[in-house]
Amino acid sequence: MTQPIVRFVGIGKTYDGVTRVVDNLDLDVERGEFLTLLGPSGSGKTTTLMMLAGFEAPTSGEILLDDKPLSRLPPYKRAIGMVFQNYALFPHMTVAENIGFPLSVRGIARDEIAKRVERALDMVQLGSFGDRRPAQLSGGQQQRIAVARALVFEPKLVLMDEPLGALDKQLREQMQLEIRRLHQRLAVTMVYVTHDQHEALTMSDRIAVFHRGRVQQLDSPEKIYEEPVNAFVARFIGENNRFDGSLEAVSGNRCTILIAGDVRIEGALASPLAPGSRVTVSLRPERVQIAPAEHIIRANPGCHLAGTLREVIYLGDHVRARVALPGNDDFTVKRPIDEAHKLPAVGGVVEVAWAPAHCRALAREEEAV
Repeated sequence: MTQPIVRFVGIGKTYDGVTRVVDNLDLDVERGEFLTLLGPSGSGKTTTLMMLAGFEAPTSGEILLDDKPLSRLPPYKRAIGMVFQNYALFPHMTVAENIGFPLSVRGIARDEIAKRVERALDMVQLGSFGDRRPAQLSGGQQQRIAVARALVFEPKLVLMDEPLGALDKQLREQMQLEIRRLHQRLAVTMVYVTHDQHEALTMSDRIAVFHRGRVQQLDSPEKIYEEPVNAFVARFIGENNRFDGSLEAVSGNRCTILIAGDVRIEGALASPLAPGSRVTVSLRPERVQIAPAEHIIRANPGCHLAGTLREVIYLGDHVRARVALPGNDDFTVKRPIDEAHKLPAVGGVVEVAWAPAHCRALAREEEAV
């Protein structure tokens, strides 16, 4: 296994000596990967990125780049490219001068700067834009220039702090794919900060989910989505239906959960818990079947519930049905559009069913460590 390019070892950060913005962080960034730091505002993800960039200093612990401590190195000596949320382009410089700036401060010869700037512009498909000013560019073009500037001096590592936050939805989604393709083509290590779950799932090799200064889960996008390790990750990543209940029985990683007093459902246990433990059950809306009560194909005797259909919303490629069930009167089901005709009128009785493996029992959030 290759040596990680970055290691956070016991990193802590506090501004007031009491509140831990980042709390005892141990995190490795693998060489060549696209790692996203994801979390709500105040979770510690941006502070972690700023400490790696050198704009903030850790209160405790050490950050290593290629196994060398960074604590005494100023930002401009860290061989790290940086893309900011507001792009931070110099308005008085041309595009070419903006991209060439990191090279000029490193004392690179003028002819070599011109060659590298030309290559960088071609890389982001803006080869004819070198003489323009940032004010003459669209938001998406400015974002590409900021990426080109971060890459032009061939850094070991590129950091991005919510660089797509100012773009509209369509352009944002387009730029997500462009940055992902650029990463794959150049094989450079990227650490990316966002609070947008869809963005993290689309772009990342791995995702570190932050909450209250700690990494709650570090895993592939698929594992983060399909197998959340605690109730916070399940709640924060994507849509999910929740039931609060208690464990009645446990057999390996399978369990029986009591909800709404005496209703039993089957599920998969995310972490070892004893019978009697209070749990939150998480179930993705797209994993649920729905049909009139007499037509449902039951996935398992303990994995179906009857309820009242409250609402059906047409969304083009799928429909969303809202059902009142025991323990959850706002249960959501997402089904392909060609199944819409199977649903009864609003107010009718339906059954929902699912496979036990898709129903994850997690320690109740206030009890999770």
